[in-house]
Amino acid sequence: MTNYSKTINLPKTNFSMKANLSEKETQWLEFWHKNKIYDKLKKKNKKSIKYVLHDGPPYANGDLHLGHALNKILKDVICRFKFQSAMNVEYVPGWDCHGLPIEWKVEEQFRKSGKKKSEVNLQTFREECRQFAKKWVSIQRDQFNRFGIQTDWEEIYLTMNKNSEVTIVSELLKFLESEQLYLGFKPVMWSVVEQTALAEAEIEYLEKKSKAIYVKFAVENFLENVSVIIWTTTPWTIPCNKAIAFSNDLKYSLIEIDKNIKSLALNKNDKIILADNLVQNFCENHSISNFSKVSSVDSEKLKQLKCKHPLRNLGFDHSVSLFEAEHVTDDAGTGLVHIAPNHGVEDFEVGIKNDLDNLPTVDNSGVYTDNVPFFSGTHVYKADEAVINELKNSNTLVSSDDYFHSYPHSWRSKAPLIYRATSQWFISMERKDLRSKALNEIEKVKWIPENSKNRIRSMVKDRPDWCVSRQRSWGVPITIFVSKVNGEPLINKHINMKILSTIKNEGIDAWFTKPKDYFLSEIANSEEYEKVSSILDVWFDSGSSHVYVLKNNGFNCKADLYLEGSDQHRGWFQSSLIESCANYGESPFKSVLTHGFVIDEKGKKMSKSLGNVISPSDVIKKYGADILRIWVANSNFNEDIKISYQSLERQAESYRKIRNTIRFILGNLNNFSFDSKLEHKSLLPLEKFIRHKLYNLNKEIIEAYDAFNFHRVFQTILNFCSQELSALFFDIRKDALYCDKNNSLNVRSSKTVMTDVFDCLIRWLAPIIPFTTEEAWQCWKEDINKNSELSCHLLENFELPDEWNDINLNNEWSKILEIKNAFTFAVEQKRNKKEIKSSLEASAFVYLKDNEYKKISENQNLSEILISANIEISEDYDDQFLFNSDNKEIRGKNI
Repeated sequence: MTNYSKTINLPKTNFSMKANLSEKETQWLEFWHKNKIYDKLKKKNKKSIKYVLHDGPPYANGDLHLGHALNKILKDVICRFKFQSAMNVEYVPGWDCHGLPIEWKVEEQFRKSGKKKSEVNLQTFREECRQFAKKWVSIQRDQFNRFGIQTDWEEIYLTMNKNSEVTIVSELLKFLESEQLYLGFKPVMWSVVEQTALAEAEIEYLEKKSKAIYVKFAVENFLENVSVIIWTTTPWTIPCNKAIAFSNDLKYSLIEIDKNIKSLALNKNDKIILADNLVQNFCENHSISNFSKVSSVDSEKLKQLKCKHPLRNLGFDHSVSLFEAEHVTDDAGTGLVHIAPNHGVEDFEVGIKNDLDNLPTVDNSGVYTDNVPFFSGTHVYKADEAVINELKNSNTLVSSDDYFHSYPHSWRSKAPLIYRATSQWFISMERKDLRSKALNEIEKVKWIPENSKNRIRSMVKDRPDWCVSRQRSWGVPITIFVSKVNGEPLINKHINMKILSTIKNEGIDAWFTKPKDYFLSEIANSEEYEKVSSILDVWFDSGSSHVYVLKNNGFNCKADLYLEGSDQHRGWFQSSLIESCANYGESPFKSVLTHGFVIDEKGKKMSKSLGNVISPSDVIKKYGADILRIWVANSNFNEDIKISYQSLERQAESYRKIRNTIRFILGNLNNFSFDSKLEHKSLLPLEKFIRHKLYNLNKEIIEAYDAFNFHRVFQTILNFCSQELSALFFDIRKDALYCDKNNSLNVRSSKTVMTDVFDCLIRWLAPIIPFTTEEAWQCWKEDINKNSELSCHLLENFELPDEWNDINLNNEWSKILEIKNAFTFAVEQKRNKKEIKSSLEASAFVYLKDNEYKKISENQNLSEILISANIEISEDYDDQFLFNSDNKEIRGKNI
């Protein structure tokens, strides 16, 4: 039997159909490392325009999750594209190494060894924290590298590095010397679990069930049986009450109860004071149908009232006065608000304004102090029930109900927070016009998406002063001395220089180990001052990173881009903006791009308790990093992104289409001689059309990359591979490629353009699927063009020749494709009926009336384009023509 295989030009390539990405990708990581591809890239672009993408530091604790993958892959796609665009990209990955999560883990380690934190030397504890962070930086660095992130992993920044900590202290002392930093006593969000103040960026709002109570305060100096009614959702603050607030903008009435209501601690002839607009609501909610208005009560009268504390029988024997306050409204409650000066911002202001007692009522751990009668030693988390019971016993509880509301929690511990007045260090938003500067700079920044500008602007506009102190151990210390006499900070440049030089030479722990006299002896009496023991908010650490990562390394410009999750409007974006505007008068970034969060296929947040967590390592083991990268690039990342194994399978299917396209090209170009390439004018029309598409797609894809529209990039490439290449170009030319001689015009024309297609596809895809493009490039280099660059990631984008752009040809082929689509539709109908197996078995009559279509049919070989045995063109459309099953004739579309 004759063997015809040697007479056919079968495709041949080492670029296999099966990707085996999870196995092969590690080989390419080693290849890049061994051949120093990143170093070569940096050297090649050294004198080019800089592009600075400043990395927001992830926390050095635990394995990476899909949010990390989303963030770092987006950054990598951008950096790779900018390198391709011949720019000198500066991207230094960093880690946030200080803070509570690490402290907790280290405390846990000591507890397991039988030691409490209080029993461990501070320096020993801090060193354990440092080693813990160092361990996780190493682990996470390897995990990031596995994603295919292209950077120098030896050149990283850590907030705990000596140069970082020196700069952080330097930036803090600038705030001190400019008097934008001050020591204040005011209520802050306090975590009783973590025993520290928290900044706004460390708070998340979760649904909470509280007890909402109405309480009566008996009036001592008015008519008999008169009470003021207040409403609160924090019963534990009642023992801390010092006053009641009302509004001058509201009208109040004295209401008399005409019927006994024992369940409400209200009796017949009892009189209560309420805001007019809330009387009806209060009475209906408490089923009070028999009441009458005695009189109006004006603000002057309210100011004169003195009330008994509702727990007077338990030792709360001070009188409670009423004061006017702007924050009181009639949106809910009674229009009268109980005031606990240490446990609310407005409460505190009322207390300061009216000289109310503000002795500490709750300690660091959330326990009532000795200043609180009866409840001293009780934890506030357990106090609600106890307070409510004693109010009942005192006959001052009107009602108690469950109340569901959004309540602030620590985003780390998930524990509910309390307001607690303490001495803390604050950065003023008003001094030196800091708020105004920040708002002005926001207008100069390009925010992507645009609506994110409104979000951060409203946050900065309304934010309080920044509380930057924390009462913990693992962090950068607040290197300030405070007078024992007046509590004022010591501001002295010589002392500050001594502090900085000491830290630079001996490390940050020198602040804790050196005695006061070491820093102060030459200038001040150390006995008159005390060291601040608090540490800095970690957001100040990372907010200063633009200085120690960029400015200190010679990047005397703003970062071109900050890219993080949308939660960083209240976190890193804002802390960086405030820090930079305060000390440098401008924002640290030109553009800010935000992405959403990763959620499961049902739109729920991923959590171990729900069992819906998909880890990036699991995805890479099953599919490979390139599929994970496609999932990122092919998503609308400005919104929350859903993920499931089903969606990953869809990405894998798209990947297979692209891989098969590349494989077809490499297989058919095997042993291709570049000497046989044709000039553009000698190409056949089909190849000229493909070049026209390449020309326009190249512009479109580069524009989409520049606009961070990676979904458009990927879909454009995928559609091109599926439609113009697989369904048109390859489909038409495969017979010629397999059967014609290598020097035939069909083969030379198609292979000439295939080299162009490969050059474009590799460049277009390299930022998204770097492993696959490298594999393809090495096959190309070995089998087709040995003079190619060492790596595809050393290639640059190119502008294609203008002669490739042929609008007339494109219009002609648009009409050809109309004919082809109509023909394909008719063929599919017959194939579905099992009447033919392929278009080669069909003869078709194509009825053309339009002159332009007729002209096309004269200039083009429609049988070749439609891949049909016989195509007949007719001007007369015969409605009576029927399909002939013997001859397998197909009636075409009337065009």
